[in-house]
Amino acid sequence: MGGNAWTHTGPYQRDLAAAFRQEQEDELARDNHGFEGRSVEELWRDPEWHEYIFTGGTGSVLDFPCMIEAADTDDGPFMRPLTDDEVRAWAPHGRPTYEEWDAALHSEQLDFPGRARGNCTVLYRDGRPEEIAYWGVTAD
Repeated sequence: MGGNAWTHTGPYQRDLAAAFRQEQEDELARDNHGFEGRSVEELWRDPEWHEYIFTGGTGSVLDFPCMIEAADTDDGPFMRPLTDDEVRAWAPHGRPTYEEWDAALHSEQLDFPGRARGNCTVLYRDGRPEEIAYWGVTAD
C-alpha cells in the first residue's frame, strides 16, 4: 500500500514548532481517533498509537511526533519546514500566498514529501504572515 496525501492550514505563529504543537492539540480535540483523554506526547509513547499511525494514520499533523529543522534530512515520521530555497523554487519572491501554495501542489511544482513525512511553510496575505500550510503523506 502507498501513503495518502493530505493538506491543512492553521494559524500563524512566529515559532513554527509551537504552531505545530498547537495545531496538533487542536486536531486532537477535533478527533481523538478513539484514544480518549490523552495528550499528543502521551499518544506517541503508546505502542497502540504507533500501530494506528503506521498502518493507516490520521492524514493530519497528528501523524508526526515532532518538527525537525528545515535543513534536517532525517527520514520520517517528522514534520519539516521548507528551507528558503525550497520555497523560492515555486514562489520566487519568498512570500507565498495560499493560492500560490495550492497551485504549486496541484501543478506538481511543489512535491508532497515521501511516506511518513510532512512539510510546512508560512503563507502570506498582503505581504504579512497569515497562516501555516501543512502537507504530508501517511505511513501506510
